[in-house]
Amino acid sequence: MIKYSLRCDSDHQFEGWFRNGEDCEAQTRDGHLECPVCGSTRISKSLMTPRVSGTRSQDVMAHDAAAESVSEGQSQAGSDSQPVALRDNAPDPRQLQAMLRAYRDHVVNNADYVGDKFAEEARKMHFEESEKRGIYGEATIDDVKSLVEDGIDCLPLPTLPEDQN
Repeated sequence: MIKYSLRCDSDHQFEGWFRNGEDCEAQTRDGHLECPVCGSTRISKSLMTPRVSGTRSQDVMAHDAAAESVSEGQSQAGSDSQPVALRDNAPDPRQLQAMLRAYRDHVVNNADYVGDKFAEEARKMHFEESEKRGIYGEATIDDVKSLVEDGIDCLPLPTLPEDQN
């Protein structure tokens, strides 16, 4: 899975997860992506900071935070549009957060943590070299791409606001 920073033609920014770059391009081209703020289907990729799962130093986290605040400042300064209210049918962010928290808690409470051996363990189960079970852990972007190319499904656990503290 790969995460892209996206932007609609009204300059609203949001993120999306895709199986690979081609899937992102195809969904964008075919109008399957929609801005969660205004509903526009005219979407393009915007600048993004790549992130790799695992332990990160405080310097890298500080750099990411600075880059995000600069990016947000440029977006707001360069936009002449007025603030737009979320659409009537937009889900409540608190409900979404609660659902994501419940999903993550379910995985953590019902699966085995395998740490940085995630790709290796997933591959063993896929090729029936070990018993199939729920697992979670860390993997590099390259490991995840390789798993997906081998037909092994995997998804990232959601990052919640309390994870950023």
